[in-house]
Amino acid sequence: MKVLEAEFVKGFIRMCDDGFNQNWHERNGGNLSYRVKAEEIESIKEELSEASPWQPIGTGVPGLAGEYFLVTGSGKYFRNVILDPAANICIVQVDASGKNYRICWGLINGGRPTSELPSHLMNHEVKKQVSGGKHRVIYHAHPANIIALTFVLPLEDKVFTRELWEMATECPVVFPDGVGVVGWMVPGGRDIAVATSAMMKKYDVAVWAHHGCFCSGEDFDLTFGLMHTVEKSAEILVKVLSVRPDKLQTISPRNFRDLAADFKVTLPEEFLFEK
Repeated sequence: MKVLEAEFVKGFIRMCDDGFNQNWHERNGGNLSYRVKAEEIESIKEELSEASPWQPIGTGVPGLAGEYFLVTGSGKYFRNVILDPAANICIVQVDASGKNYRICWGLINGGRPTSELPSHLMNHEVKKQVSGGKHRVIYHAHPANIIALTFVLPLEDKVFTRELWEMATECPVVFPDGVGVVGWMVPGGRDIAVATSAMMKKYDVAVWAHHGCFCSGEDFDLTFGLMHTVEKSAEILVKVLSVRPDKLQTISPRNFRDLAADFKVTLPEEFLFEK
């Protein structure tokens, strides 16, 4: 099978286009990666190359040794992925040490994987471990309302979680573990990768202050849906705060506990404090 005929590649391309159409990816903003299944690699192996040299990741991910990832390219626009996939995305393999990668397909006009590759791979390593291998997608986008909230809310997990939960009844069901918040850091390096992967041990969502949002999930639909839900909740909160900062009514801790019981989810008590 050709790479562009594989269902996982089609799903990846669709998600890039959906994210662009949500206005989350200005210019070359944001990035996406998918940990490819062994059987998916087997189905396209005739189009993969081992000719490219190994290059340093910039961090170590021994838990991903030998694995393949489909990722967006550095400096590439999400807008262009659907128009010319082979020029804007690539498949990379991690070496046996977990310290290097090589490009096996894609970026036909040159380039390298996303500059956030260290963050993506460190998060993949963490989520692979804590999810028992179920999580395969890491998605970074620039949703405007989430970013706006990082200027007006305390950069604390409990504050962001509770405020987002209160904005829509489905939110504690969609992200019952809450959201983590990473203070502003220079993107693309090991430090922000370490900070984000620490958050991902506990959460599936990490907010990057004044920058964007990181989400992890089992597949493209779940991960995109998670980002979509978080951003819609943030949009509602921005509107509420713009109308009047003091809410007349909201979802109470008792309401949350009743919701958790009916939907069979566990909501951490640390987020159910009385205001």
